[in-house]
Amino acid sequence: MGRRSKSKKIPKNRPSSRPRTQSLSGIKPRIDARYACFKLRVGRSSIHRLGVFADEPIPAHRKVIEYTGERISSREAVKRFAKMGSAKSKYLTYLFELNRYWVIDGAAGGCGAEFINHSCNPNLRQRVFKGHIVLMSGRRIKRGEELAYDYKFDKDAQRVPCACGSRNCRGTINIEKKEDWIYWSGRRPS
Repeated sequence: MGRRSKSKKIPKNRPSSRPRTQSLSGIKPRIDARYACFKLRVGRSSIHRLGVFADEPIPAHRKVIEYTGERISSREAVKRFAKMGSAKSKYLTYLFELNRYWVIDGAAGGCGAEFINHSCNPNLRQRVFKGHIVLMSGRRIKRGEELAYDYKFDKDAQRVPCACGSRNCRGTINIEKKEDWIYWSGRRPS
């Protein structure tokens, strides 16, 4: 018999107590069924790296999935983005603004919704409801169709090119004008 190591082995299926940041090589894509209302899967996307696809038809105006992750302050989000968002970084950012003060970091404890890509012609709409970010179907979604929503990056933020390929593509993930934000949010101009 061989000698046993004195160090304890941690079971591989035991969740870590600290949040992990995902790198592209370390991504183990999955959809957590506790937060999804329909059968969804993660797969290769024509838009960007990985995407989420419907494994069954989804009716219009239904909750599809909740965007989950670690709730962090806006100040902490700025720090993480500076650290992870640089061009040299191997880490990906999955930050979703909940409100002025809080951000959800999908890279730490996300349910798979963080893999949903941007599109200028989205089939999902995001709604904030009682401190939760819910992604709702904006129209009927066919089985096998990739899910996407409009990220609506601030017009004053660094310009991010869009790769959605839709006919009405803005060419950027950023909202160009205040009127665009009003249109996409469903609010009427005042």
